[in-house]
Amino acid sequence: MSTLYTVGQMNQLGDALEAADFTPEDVTKLRTSPQLHAFKQVLLGHAEIKQLENVIDLDASPICPGSLTVEEHQKGGSFRWDPAKVQLYLSKPQSKGKVIGGLDLRKDLVGKPVFNACLLDYLLAHPHLIPEEWKGKCIFFWGTIYRDSDGRLFVRCLYWRGGQWQWNYYWLGLGWYGDDPAALRAS
Repeated sequence: MSTLYTVGQMNQLGDALEAADFTPEDVTKLRTSPQLHAFKQVLLGHAEIKQLENVIDLDASPICPGSLTVEEHQKGGSFRWDPAKVQLYLSKPQSKGKVIGGLDLRKDLVGKPVFNACLLDYLLAHPHLIPEEWKGKCIFFWGTIYRDSDGRLFVRCLYWRGGQWQWNYYWLGLGWYGDDPAALRAS
């Protein structure tokens, strides 16, 4: 227990950390960080914080959930995260309020710059990067197609539920609606 700081000062620091959305785990990391001295240099104006760029390896092997295997994986190189470089695409039927079958939508997406599941997995690991306007939609990552043991094809999606971002996978035999866009590279 420190005798250098007053209880009031400690409470002020605790309030400030809470207001900045620090979790108890974050505070523990801060306390044990070898960079703590560097934080003081920032406070004194002798250093600055530079945010790391989020570069995603779209050539990596995607996660295979459960017993699914990868049927198709379109590699995409390195992608520097910028939500403005992601377009949420709807097919003509979807944009007119109609349903399109998954197999038909897959055909419609041939030749389009679809993102693969590596981007989905990166965003799940870094949910603070996901745009607020994506809430209320199921964003599909058609660059990775999976197959189950019965031979059925699936594609994974990202969606907001229960106060957090989650993923699921959908059978291509189902229908896609107007709130089920595909994530494409914006041109």
